[in-house]
Amino acid sequence: MHPTPHRSNRPLIGVALMIAAMMLLPFLDVVAKFLGQQGMPVMQIVWARMAFGALLTLPFVLRHGGPAAIRPDRPWYHGLRAVLLIAATFLFFSALKYLPIADALAIFFVQPLILTAISPFVLGEKVGPRRWAAVCVGFIGTLIIIRPGFAELNPGTLMALGAGASLACYFAMTRRIAGRAPAMVTTFHTSLIGTLLTTALIIAPWQAPNPAQWAMLFLIGVIATAGHYCIVRAYDHAEASLLAPLAYTEMIMATLVGWWFFGDLPDGYTLVGVSILIACAIYISIRERGRNPPPRPEAA
Repeated sequence: MHPTPHRSNRPLIGVALMIAAMMLLPFLDVVAKFLGQQGMPVMQIVWARMAFGALLTLPFVLRHGGPAAIRPDRPWYHGLRAVLLIAATFLFFSALKYLPIADALAIFFVQPLILTAISPFVLGEKVGPRRWAAVCVGFIGTLIIIRPGFAELNPGTLMALGAGASLACYFAMTRRIAGRAPAMVTTFHTSLIGTLLTTALIIAPWQAPNPAQWAMLFLIGVIATAGHYCIVRAYDHAEASLLAPLAYTEMIMATLVGWWFFGDLPDGYTLVGVSILIACAIYISIRERGRNPPPRPEAA
């Protein structure tokens, strides 16, 4: 499967969409952590993310192509994407039982490094030395936050690492089909297949939610759908190796919401690490703007 020629080449739009998604998605972690603290099975939370995501995107799919658009054109491909997204979501939500949101995200951000490393081989994209340098510096910022060797390793660390690796593969597969179908249709197909897969896994451990928990489960679907729609649209406009370092900006909002909702105040090392991540994201955006200046009015 090769890139299609009709994809947009407007990297600044891709950058803006990716950053918007990264500011929104930490609230998904907040709701999931609240539900986990109430004893709800993690797979049930993952099911809600898939099921309500499919429900929310269904009207857009019907408007785009009618009932025929419900059936995925590449069921095996969307099925594999769904498995990767389920694995990433399950592992990360499980990690939140052991780690604060900001700490789990910091470890999870091995994902952009993996994505950049595999993009030349999986996607055929060119990764220049400056992008490699920016990703590596961002990874150093992550190491400053988690300070490996200075804290005891717990299961949450391994779960967050597994979540990052799974999502890197998911993003790579998303880029490969970017532009082949509207972003909302792609999101729906992944959520639909994910719902079918997770439904089979929650029958035994199902815990009947109360009205407040149902509201939070629905909110998970809303946040996840909006955030991942922005991500899919971002990949319609920019290369994976460009967008990967921008995922670090999620740490900003994650640190804020972790402090606001759970009292997880970042220490000085965390602030230094987050500052490095922000600097990398800004550098990537400015450099890409210099390489791809806005088109002239007549060209547009």
